[in-house]
Amino acid sequence: LRLFGAVHYLELSGMVQQPWAKFRGVLEANRDWLTRFVAEQPVQTNEVQRCWGLLPAFLAAVDGRPLDLVELGPSGGLNLFWDRYSYRYGEASWGEGNAGLLLSGRAEGGPPGSLFDRSVEVGRRIGIDRRPVDVMTDHGARLLEAFVWADQSERLERVRRAIDIARRDPPRLLEGNYVEVLPAVLAQRGLDRLTVVYHSVSTVYVSPAERRSIEEMLAADGRRGSLARVSYEVDPDAPTFHGFALDLDLWPGGRRRLARLDGHANSLEWVA
Repeated sequence: LRLFGAVHYLELSGMVQQPWAKFRGVLEANRDWLTRFVAEQPVQTNEVQRCWGLLPAFLAAVDGRPLDLVELGPSGGLNLFWDRYSYRYGEASWGEGNAGLLLSGRAEGGPPGSLFDRSVEVGRRIGIDRRPVDVMTDHGARLLEAFVWADQSERLERVRRAIDIARRDPPRLLEGNYVEVLPAVLAQRGLDRLTVVYHSVSTVYVSPAERRSIEEMLAADGRRGSLARVSYEVDPDAPTFHGFALDLDLWPGGRRRLARLDGHANSLEWVA
């Protein structure tokens, strides 16, 4: 992933023209630059399509109060703007028609149409990442594009449209291990609002002990109420194709398994 992202970065920046047809020569001619990139640059992706999988959980959590969003592992923070995109689930839709980015996929068995009658008001948008990406810069935007496979033009277009939306009102991105930073963010939350902590294919990159720490931290702070957690992560017990689970925790309220999805949220099976 790092190597192909590096070559794609060279192409996007104009440093190399059409590198894929002369791949070996590109590697040899740019050996030192590629070596540094692969050694120093972790994979940084924003799979915006995952918002299509996350939206039903956000709407299920809505209780009429404004939402404060906290994303764990947001990279460039594009998925912090899910409420500014528009969506289609079969005949159902949600969001403004002129949103600038429409997300759709194949939904089986739901979500229930009543969810899409709900509206949201978002207050704060905070992300916590070890290496947050600043999409306000050309380098940051190019980095997110580079880690999309170069021949997947639809995914590239989604990322570019989402970057344009994020640049109008950049989110607040905190640098650090979110296991360590999250307690301070939770301590500052207001109980008159619903704070939604969420993550998508992020906790696979932390240790089992850190995952337990997140569970305990949220459960402890959830006793104060006004807290929700949306989790879109690997489900080892799920069928191969729908190998990811969408779970919603509410304090008070408990946990619900809402859906199973594929890794990029192109397909959803509603199970709630």
